[in-house]
Amino acid sequence: MSRTPRRQKQLATISDVARRAGVSAMTVSRVINREANVRDATRQVVEQAIAALNYAPNLAARSLAGVRQLRIGLLYSNPSAGYLSEFLVGSLDQASRSAAQLVVEKCDIGDHEIEVARRLVDAGIDGIILPPPLCDSEGVLAVLEESGTPAVVVATGRPRAGVLSVAIDDFAAALAMTDHILSLGHRRIGFIAGNPNQTASARRLEGYRAALDRAGIAGDPELIAQGLFTYRSGLDAAELLLDVGDPPTAIFAANDDMAAATVAVAHRRGIDVPGDLTVCGFDDTTLATAIWPELTTIHQPIADMSRIAVETLVAAVREQRSQSDPLGQVLDFTLIRRQSDATPRKRPRAALISP
Repeated sequence: MSRTPRRQKQLATISDVARRAGVSAMTVSRVINREANVRDATRQVVEQAIAALNYAPNLAARSLAGVRQLRIGLLYSNPSAGYLSEFLVGSLDQASRSAAQLVVEKCDIGDHEIEVARRLVDAGIDGIILPPPLCDSEGVLAVLEESGTPAVVVATGRPRAGVLSVAIDDFAAALAMTDHILSLGHRRIGFIAGNPNQTASARRLEGYRAALDRAGIAGDPELIAQGLFTYRSGLDAAELLLDVGDPPTAIFAANDDMAAATVAVAHRRGIDVPGDLTVCGFDDTTLATAIWPELTTIHQPIADMSRIAVETLVAAVREQRSQSDPLGQVLDFTLIRRQSDATPRKRPRAALISP
């Protein structure tokens, strides 16, 4: 009896979102419905307000005859604002099309995500979407498995048997990017790895190493720096790589945030990108084209992955499909070449020439 008032209190309205974002309710509606006549900056502010308030649109689609509106949970704890923004856009779009209500919950990595998952299960959620890094959370997956709650994990590097999944081939994508950098003539290629707790990070590192091995280049431990998929960790990792005795002529970061941080470190040191240093990223978030030079990167179809995740989960719930069914989906990736890569210089770096 005590749970109902608490849940009602948590339900934000479209007016609450509009007030927090400093826009009109009509603008919020346009963002939710993916209308084109909204500025990118305004769209991002509204999406952040939606996430902060855990707002779930009261969808007109729920009134469709014969279709029960499902409540789908989306748990997130991602340090990349660009990644989260694209994921949220795709999820809201597909939820609207699927006559499903999306309940967005923020988690702090630790025991909190397990607590949030249990609360959603106790509240009768129909299914849950788990983007990275929660896609690899053993604790959350155990809670969902124990309760029989369907889930879809998105962008995990190693999907678990019996769990619905949507991803790209992180190994093949990292292999392709490293091959591209090698084709430019680089042989000293640094790599900034992502969070070691995420399986996709491990697969990207494996792809980088496989490309070097295939090219007959021995791996150098000094050229691999540990990051956490955050901009801050990218700054620290880039400093380490550029301080080695024989620094790399190219750095491949496991996501765009860390690649952008690498470009910033290079600028601060007077190292020209891409003239002195090639920098490449992964994901193709909005940040990839918000810096100069724009990043060469792997395009991961984040919004499409989230749309497919919602569509897959809704179908699984409505058809009462067993999670043991083989529903893992692997989407295509694309190598996007922009202005941050070039052939290595044939002369010493300008920043390293003694006066």
